[in-house]
Amino acid sequence: MSTETIEHRNEVLLVGRLSAAPEIRVLPSGDEITTWRLVVARDEVTDGRAGQDTLDCTAWTARARKSAASWDAGDVVEVEGALRRRFWKTPASLASRCEIEVSRVRRVARAAPRQRKP
Repeated sequence: MSTETIEHRNEVLLVGRLSAAPEIRVLPSGDEITTWRLVVARDEVTDGRAGQDTLDCTAWTARARKSAASWDAGDVVEVEGALRRRFWKTPASLASRCEIEVSRVRRVARAAPRQRKP
């Protein structure tokens, strides 16, 4: 099979817990985005400790931003999208980070209610 016939894919499907409520940001361009961090538990690792990955997610579309607006810290959500590497200029140099560019989202479960301390 030649490399010309192999289709490249960049698809991400995650289910995890929100570390905090989503945040709305307005970019210098005027575009509005909604961002959040998703904590995804890992399978057990070799030394017996469970780990987790914390992933930055960004919603650009109005539909995904509207869905995220009702979420709270601790909610479990499903995210579909693509892994992107973003670049921007800082006063000192060029910076970058990887994030999930969200195309579809849904809440799977609400966070458990917090117990008040007596």
